[in-house]
Amino acid sequence: MLSSPPLAIHQGPRKRGKGKREPPLERQHLLPFCFHVGSPTGTCIVLVKFTFKQQKELLDMSRGEGEQKHVGRILEFFKTTEGEDYFRVQWFYRAEDTVMKEEAASHDKKRIFCSTIMNDNSLDCIISKVNVLELTPRVSLKLDSIPPFDYYYDMKYNVEYSTFHTLLSVKGYDLVSPNCIETPLSVANTTFPEDMDGCKPDKAELALLDLYSGCGGMSTGLCLGAKLSCVNLVTKWALDFDKSACESLKLNHPETQVRNETAEDFLDLLKEWEMLCEQYALNLVERKSQSRSNVLRTSKSNINSPHDIKVATDELEILKLVDICYGDPSETGKRGLKFKVRWKGYGPSEDTWEPIEGLSNCQEGIYDFVRNGLKSKILPRPGDVDVICGGPPCQGISGYNRFRNVDSPLSDERNHQIVIFMDIVKFLKPKYVLMENVVDLLKLDKASLGRYAISRLVHMKYQARLGMIAAGCYGLPQFRLRVFLWGAHPGESLPQFPLPTHDVVAKYWPPSEFECNIVAYDEGQPRELEKAVVLRDAISDLPAVTNYETRDEMLYGKPPETEFQKYIRSTKDAMAGSSSSGITKGYNSILYDHRPYPLNEDNYLRICQIPRRKGANFRDLSGVIVGTDNVAVRDPTMKPILLPSGHPLVPDCVFSYEQGKSKRPFARLWWDETVPTVLTFPYLRNQAILHPEQDRVLTIRECARLQGFPDYYRFRGTVKERYCQIGNAVAFPVARALGYMLGMAFQNQSGNEALATLPLKFSHSMV
Repeated sequence: MLSSPPLAIHQGPRKRGKGKREPPLERQHLLPFCFHVGSPTGTCIVLVKFTFKQQKELLDMSRGEGEQKHVGRILEFFKTTEGEDYFRVQWFYRAEDTVMKEEAASHDKKRIFCSTIMNDNSLDCIISKVNVLELTPRVSLKLDSIPPFDYYYDMKYNVEYSTFHTLLSVKGYDLVSPNCIETPLSVANTTFPEDMDGCKPDKAELALLDLYSGCGGMSTGLCLGAKLSCVNLVTKWALDFDKSACESLKLNHPETQVRNETAEDFLDLLKEWEMLCEQYALNLVERKSQSRSNVLRTSKSNINSPHDIKVATDELEILKLVDICYGDPSETGKRGLKFKVRWKGYGPSEDTWEPIEGLSNCQEGIYDFVRNGLKSKILPRPGDVDVICGGPPCQGISGYNRFRNVDSPLSDERNHQIVIFMDIVKFLKPKYVLMENVVDLLKLDKASLGRYAISRLVHMKYQARLGMIAAGCYGLPQFRLRVFLWGAHPGESLPQFPLPTHDVVAKYWPPSEFECNIVAYDEGQPRELEKAVVLRDAISDLPAVTNYETRDEMLYGKPPETEFQKYIRSTKDAMAGSSSSGITKGYNSILYDHRPYPLNEDNYLRICQIPRRKGANFRDLSGVIVGTDNVAVRDPTMKPILLPSGHPLVPDCVFSYEQGKSKRPFARLWWDETVPTVLTFPYLRNQAILHPEQDRVLTIRECARLQGFPDYYRFRGTVKERYCQIGNAVAFPVARALGYMLGMAFQNQSGNEALATLPLKFSHSMV
C-alpha cells in the first residue's frame, strides 16, 4: 500500500499536473507472462515493500519510518535494458493514507481504495500475494456473506478534490487498464438542455431537507439551479434553531414544513416518529375500541391545562393533536416526545405541549395524527429525502471567534453540529448530501473537522468530493471563500463542482495541503469569463435612504441599470420559470428591507466626517496621524476633538484594533470595489461597511444583494436579526450553480471529472 503516492503530491490549483502515471523504465523485452491483469481477484495483487532509494518521492510523503508495506495490483513484469527484473504496479490506498488521515481510525482496516497511481518497481520489493476483492458499493454492506479475503475495495480515491467515487468498472470501464486513466482535472463542457424555453422539469419531485436552514438561501438557490437543468427539486422540510430565520423562510416558502428546534431534538424526533409510524400506521396494530368521546378525554392531573382557565370538572376534552416535537418546549426540565394539544372550547393561543405518557387514554387521537402526518409527510422518514443540504454552525472555528479551540475543535460543543448533521444523514439515507462551512474547517487542528466530515460520508459508503468556492467567481461583488462537501449514494452520479463564470482576483488563500481543492481553472486552460461584478453593478439603482430610515417597503424610483440589477429585480414567478413575462417585464414594483441599522448619535457624527471618496476611513479624521510603520495613532500635538456627548471624535477602539494597522474601521466602500465577505452585522469598528456616498451603513437589502438574494426575498425579525440571517446564508448564486450540477448528476448527464463548465450567461439566466 502506498503511503502517499508519488504522483499525488499537491501542486497549486492553477498549475496542476495532468498525468497520473509515472513514465515506465526503459524495457528490453517483456517476460512471457507479462500482460495486463484484468481480474480484480487475480493472482497478481501483492504486498510490496519499498526501498526509499528506489522511490525518492515516497521518502518525502511517507507517514512512518523505515520500510512501509503497501498493496498494489501488478500490471506487467519486464526486464530493463540493464537486465534488471521489474514490474509495473497500480496502487491502493488505505483509509488513513487518504485525506481522512487520523479521522479514518473507525474504518474497517480491510477496506482499501483503488487509485490510478502507477509506477515501476524492482522485483525484489514483492513480499507476498494477498487476496483483494472488488465489491459493489452499498450503503448497508454486510461482509459476513463474502468469501474470505485480506482486503476489499468498493471505491476509487483521487487526491484532487479529495474525491471518493464509485469504481469506473461499475460504469463499464476497465478498472486496471493503463489506457483508461481518469483525469480528474479535465473539464466537462455542459450546456443547457436542448430547447431550454420548452424545458419542463420532471414530474417526479426530488425532496430536499434543509438543515440549519437559516432564512433559506442555500435551499432556494439549489432549487432554482436544479430547475435550470430540468429537475424539480423542492424544499419539503427545513430546520433551524433561530426563530426569526424560520419566519423568513416560511414567509418565502409557505409550502415548506419549517421547524424551529435544535438539530439534536430533530434527530430524536425522527427516530420517535419512525416508531410511531410503525406502531400506529404501518403495522395497523389493533387499537383500543373506546368511543372517540372517551379516548379524547384525559385527567386534569395528567396535563398542563391552559393558563388562567377555570376548570369546573376534573377533565378537559382534547379537540385534536396539532403538532409534535421532541425536547422541552414548555421548559419543564424534562426532554421527551411531546404533542401540541388543541383543547375543546379554547383557541390556538392556548394550545399546550403534553408528554406522550400523559396521553395514554388518547390512542385514537394519536392514531389520527400519525396517520394524517404520515400521509402528508410532516416529517421525513428513511427513504423520503432525496437531498440533504446544510451548513452546521461554525462558531467554534470561525476566524471571528477569539476564544475558539484551535487544538481540538471537535471537542468544542459549538462544533458538535457537524456530528449531528452526519447522524441525520446516516438515519435518513438520502441520495445526495451537500454540506457547507467556513474555510477554517480546513485550517484548525490539521483540518480535523473537514477530515471528519469526509470520513463519516465514506464510512457510510457514500461517495464524497470536497471543494472550495469563491462567491465572487459566480457573479457577486464579494469574494467569500467557502468549503463545500458533496456526498452521493453509491448508486448515483457524484455531482461535479461548477467552474467560475466571472473573473475575480483571489483575496486570500486556503491551507497549502488543500490548494488542489480550489474550484478554479488550471493555468493556461481556455476559458470564457465575464467581468467581475463590483458594488456599483449591485446597488447603484437603489434609492437613497438616511441613517434613520424605518420603512420596510418603498418604490424603487428608477429602472435597473445593469444585468445584475435586471436579474435581481425579477419577480419570483419570472425567476422560477412560472411566468411568461420574461426578464424585461417581470420586475418587482416594491422594494423591501431597504433600511440600515441605525447608528447612535456619536457614530453618526463620526461617519459624517468620513470623506466620500475611495479608501476613506478613520485615518481621515482630525487628530489621527500614520507613522512609517503604517500604525495609526493620535496626533500628540492636537487636543482630542470631542463630540457633544463628551466622547472623542476618534474612539480608542480604532487604535487598538489590529494595533492600529487596519484601515477597515469606519471605512467607506467604493463603487468599483468588491467586498471581502458579508458578515452577520455591520460593525463599523472592524469592517468597511459604509455606503460610498451616503452617511450610513449598507442597508439590509444592499447586504442581501451582495449575497445574491433576489429582491422578492423578504426577511423577518428585528433589523439586527435580518442582517444576521443574510450574513449566515450561503451565497445565492453559488447555491444556484451547485443546484444545476446536482440536477445534471441526477439525470446522469455529468461526467466523472471533478469540474464542469456552466452554460454561458448562466448567472443571469432564468428557466
